[in-house]
Amino acid sequence: MLNFDCRNVSKDIIGETHGLDSNTAFNDYQEKIKHIIADLNTRKDKPGQWLQWMNLGYNEETVWYVKEYAAMVKGRFENVLVLGIGGSALGGIAVCEALLKPYWNLLTPEKRNGYPRIFFLDNIDPDQINAMLYMLDLKKTLVNVITKSGSTAETMSQFMIVKDRLEKELGDDYRKNVVATTDKQTGILRQLADQEGYKTFVVPDDVGGRFSVFSPVGLLPFALVGIDIDELIQGFKDMDLELKNTSIFNNIAAQNALIHYLMDTQKGKNLSVMMPYSSRLKYVSDWYVQLWAESLGKEVNNNGETVHVGPTPIKALGATDQHSQIQLYNEGPNDKVITFIRVGEFDTTLEIPKIFEYTGIGYLGGKTINNLISAEADSTKVALTDYQRPNISITLPKVNGYYVAQLLYMLEVQTAIAGELYNINTFNQPGVEQAKNYTYALMGRAGYEESANVLKEKMTTNV
Repeated sequence: MLNFDCRNVSKDIIGETHGLDSNTAFNDYQEKIKHIIADLNTRKDKPGQWLQWMNLGYNEETVWYVKEYAAMVKGRFENVLVLGIGGSALGGIAVCEALLKPYWNLLTPEKRNGYPRIFFLDNIDPDQINAMLYMLDLKKTLVNVITKSGSTAETMSQFMIVKDRLEKELGDDYRKNVVATTDKQTGILRQLADQEGYKTFVVPDDVGGRFSVFSPVGLLPFALVGIDIDELIQGFKDMDLELKNTSIFNNIAAQNALIHYLMDTQKGKNLSVMMPYSSRLKYVSDWYVQLWAESLGKEVNNNGETVHVGPTPIKALGATDQHSQIQLYNEGPNDKVITFIRVGEFDTTLEIPKIFEYTGIGYLGGKTINNLISAEADSTKVALTDYQRPNISITLPKVNGYYVAQLLYMLEVQTAIAGELYNINTFNQPGVEQAKNYTYALMGRAGYEESANVLKEKMTTNV
């Protein structure tokens, strides 16, 4: 299992001003946490609670269909192109970067065991899109378009461009190069998929995009490039069993949720830094930023009171960002909780040659890069502690599907528990929806004419 170490948030280590009396806090919140965990596990089976993501690891039928389709198309395509944004892409990017061989898309087909390259088009920068389409042979590309609503402007504009080019190159056969992941019954993409005859997979009801990585949103791209999704699912299940424990003393998601909540509300530390010491886990931070920000940043609470709550997530990478951010973290405002993601054992070892022994860098010779990155993480953790900066360490024994799944699911459950502590709706995103509606209005979508006029007036007066 994952190792969770929160000793460096204790007042005994970083002082009473910035630290917590963790044992007392855990005891004080034991009954509340017990109720939250039990309530989440009761509500997850009820429609409309947006907690179906807690059941995704148990949908054996979905896993079977995903594996069947991946096996059926293996060898037919050189590329997989994923069209999606936000939760439709960030989980996929995080897991693929973690579990595929580094520089996967640069490897030969033999070194990829015959599996395709994978590309995520998760923005609408015209230069990026044009470059991607110029580079890829679309005839040899499987396009996975992902949007539950089917009306996401960014994703559907990408798809309209790609579909048009595919059809021009392949005629009616272009349909074989498209697989859609969308709502089971409703939405524009569902309508188009049924009309055009695309193969489809379903985004389950009551699963928000940022919680969808263990649904076909993530599982399909993973299976297409040969990632063992059974291993991911087993990691999910084993962590889920651990996190059903209603005792905060035995539940790491509850502990981390409470620590972040108390650091924010009692100690003024409303910035949450995630800092993996592994390049393969770099994009887990990107995924976490969306998960934490969209879930916990809310204007009103469940009582309808204006609260403007939510810790701000920040992504960093060790050891890279020791040279860009740590100066601020050590000597700047003490308003952050830093979470280190560590790796117990890397897949490979790299020795530093015994050369330049007569110089000031000679001490490095004979050591390994593995030793160095571990020393960098340890020294940064101790330095932060010296400066009385709270920090937490989560260690994966190895970077594999089992432990990566445990990490992601633990962070999802942690977010749900934190939302209950803040007494907010963890699963809505009204601030995002307002910007979406403004975009629809500016782009001329029917039904948004009045909004377009109001928006244009605001843009004129606010210049």
